[in-house]
Amino acid sequence: MVIVFVLVGLLALAAVAGLYWYVWRRLVRDTTSGPGLARRAGTVVFVAGPVLMIAAVTAERAGAPFRLQQVLAWPGFLWMALSIYLLLGVVAGEVVRPLLRRVVERRAAPSVALPHPAPVPHPESVPTGAAAPQEPSPVEPPPPVTAPSRRLFVSRAAGGAAAAVALGTVGYGTYGVLRGPRVKRVTVPLAKLPRSAHGYRIAVVSDIHLGPTLGRDFCQRVVDTINATQPDLIAVVGDLVDGSVKDLGPAAAPLARLRARHGSYFVTGNHEYYSGAAQWVREVRELGLHPLENARTEMAGFDLAGVNDVAGESEGHGPDFGRALGDRDTARAVVLLAHQPVQIHDAVKHGVDLQLSGHTHGGQLWPGNYIAELANPTVAGLERYGDTQLYVSRGAGAWGPPTRVGAPSDITVVELASLQA
Repeated sequence: MVIVFVLVGLLALAAVAGLYWYVWRRLVRDTTSGPGLARRAGTVVFVAGPVLMIAAVTAERAGAPFRLQQVLAWPGFLWMALSIYLLLGVVAGEVVRPLLRRVVERRAAPSVALPHPAPVPHPESVPTGAAAPQEPSPVEPPPPVTAPSRRLFVSRAAGGAAAAVALGTVGYGTYGVLRGPRVKRVTVPLAKLPRSAHGYRIAVVSDIHLGPTLGRDFCQRVVDTINATQPDLIAVVGDLVDGSVKDLGPAAAPLARLRARHGSYFVTGNHEYYSGAAQWVREVRELGLHPLENARTEMAGFDLAGVNDVAGESEGHGPDFGRALGDRDTARAVVLLAHQPVQIHDAVKHGVDLQLSGHTHGGQLWPGNYIAELANPTVAGLERYGDTQLYVSRGAGAWGPPTRVGAPSDITVVELASLQA
């Protein structure tokens, strides 16, 4: 089994190295005329980028000194995002190259014109003893553009366009994350919700991912955005952090300023179990949030329940739907906080009316949404599964690259609607 794992790892490493070589060839070797300074500088970038990326991931997972994590995270994770779009740009450039090459060849081809016959002087018009008139010297045509020059021009045009689009995409996607999440509003009708709870507003925030790149200022921006919606209740549905309480406690401190009429509630995500879930549950409780560890509480007009993330099973603290939802009054509506959308199947079995989740980031980096669809029943938005509805937030932050493309971050205000209203 170990040998198979090693072989699969080596094959994956070889595939990634091959893709990097392909992108380097198109963007560096093919765009430079020889082994000069430009080619050496480009090669250094393509070697240093992957090294920093691997170092950033390793430092975070291994719990390296937090300052080192911060130093490595920005260049390493941004290179991760940039390399994706450089590859996509180069692949797209393969379609453009033949067309561009054809245009260049047409412009480089000399125009062919029919020669005009030179006038022949009549003998009687030439005086005796005079020298015969000399023929005018032909005009030399400009030297044609050579094939190597055309190839270099096409490579530079295609490679430059790919690099510019990749840099612009990653730059704008990073700006979108650092700017902070935008507010979405969704109305969800619940058949069992009484008229008295009609219009109840739950601010749902997931996947804040405080860590080496997103810190205290980002957390404060999220808190301010939530408080501005003036919700009745706040639901933090997992993946709050990527690191220990020791390193990220100060970054999470603004959560103490969350304000809602009926309080703030928290359930764990898979990243909490990479970061010390028990310590973080204690920390958020001290910050004024109410952890729902396979537990339920009665609100005005409905029950609010929460289950641990499935990643907790490795520590003996996985989701327990029976404990969270057993022995309840099934005539009352129940809203469940569960980090991962895949938990919807258990929610349906236990008669949940609405599950609120995150985890997917909406794919975060297009075309990652297509990959996320393979592992999650719903990637983003509201969908119905039998009598149970599932709402999945794209999340407020980002894991790895502090960048989002095609999946903008959000904080969602879910407004519950009674059919009796």
